[in-house]
Amino acid sequence: MKIVLAYSGGLDTSVLLTWLQERHNAEMIAFCADIGQEEELRGLKQKAKRTGASKVYIDDLKEEFASDFIYPMIRAGAIYEGQYFLGTSIARPLIAKRMVEIARNEKADAIAHGATGKGNDQVRFELTAASLAPGIEVIAPWRETEFREQFAGRKEMLRYCKRKGVAVEASASKPYSMDRNLLHISFEAGILEDPWFDAFAPKNKGMFKLSVAPEDAPDKPEYITLEFEKGNCVAVNGKTLSPLGVMRRLNKLGGKHGAGRVDLVENRFVGMKSRGVYETPGGSILHFAHRQMESITMDREVMSLRDSLIPKYAELVYNGFWFAPERESLQALVEDTQKNVSGTVRLKLYKGNIFTAGRKSPVSLYNPALATMEADPTDAYDQGDATGFIRLNALRLKVAAQVKQARRRRR
Repeated sequence: MKIVLAYSGGLDTSVLLTWLQERHNAEMIAFCADIGQEEELRGLKQKAKRTGASKVYIDDLKEEFASDFIYPMIRAGAIYEGQYFLGTSIARPLIAKRMVEIARNEKADAIAHGATGKGNDQVRFELTAASLAPGIEVIAPWRETEFREQFAGRKEMLRYCKRKGVAVEASASKPYSMDRNLLHISFEAGILEDPWFDAFAPKNKGMFKLSVAPEDAPDKPEYITLEFEKGNCVAVNGKTLSPLGVMRRLNKLGGKHGAGRVDLVENRFVGMKSRGVYETPGGSILHFAHRQMESITMDREVMSLRDSLIPKYAELVYNGFWFAPERESLQALVEDTQKNVSGTVRLKLYKGNIFTAGRKSPVSLYNPALATMEADPTDAYDQGDATGFIRLNALRLKVAAQVKQARRRRR
């Protein structure tokens, strides 16, 4: 048997690689997607080989992640439950997609992941596999009773690694778990499971990796410009950049000024509530700027229609339906709404805040001559017309009020 394992080099996947190899007498192929983890990838290939992998794939997917996953989601204005920028959610379909491709190329019998049976990632990985390779077997050890009984906690895992000679850098106690990529870094579990715990307290500053605390950010605000073409940011501060370049630049700028920190309790797809703390410095800037660009270039009713679909779109991403036909259909509508979302947005970054400092577009729908409170030089809007407009819109309200009054009198 040949298995492709989603491998990070941490304690869990190091145990999984060895355990699956023994349990299934399998040839193990380790795969890690480089989607912006940075230092977490150092020495990974050698470690996987020493742990027992016959082959190791460490694929640079950062550009694809930015252009084909992050950017389409930004164009849709997606944000889950009004707070979460979907940094982990949007990464999983790409990882699973590449796993399936490797499995096909290697003629593997199965793919495996280390997602727990309580989380969302198991769903995201497996729905992607079902969409792209419906016949492939998916092995999820954390859903197997035998595995859970053998590894009740980290202590058991560490003992197993010591017994098998698997080198891991881990302690028996860990205050929280982290997941990092180009869009964000998430923190959850451990001390964060208490929703009253203040993650942003001064004593916890060391937890954060991508941003400074807002109170430690520069005392002087910084102004930046973002240029958009058809809903895509193509330049920052006048410098043309690829989607990957944009994300990297905005992450640095946002991190410098403490932007994009969120602490929330979200509703997992599997039915429970979960507390997470997130750093999304670049994504928060991009999301905000994109909305400002839309505000002067998108038709009111088109925006209303697209906005009504944001919760559904975000839910699909969060729940793992990236490759589902309904998400693709929504994306087609989104792309049509973005054809005129072009121009420049100027922002002010200051101590965790993102302020609009200006927006302009060659296809702007904002007409100052129409909007002015002074005399309209174009005579395009006759204020007297508003009388009939209000009268017509008030008609149903008056009828409803008359009916209510009649009911009261009959009582």
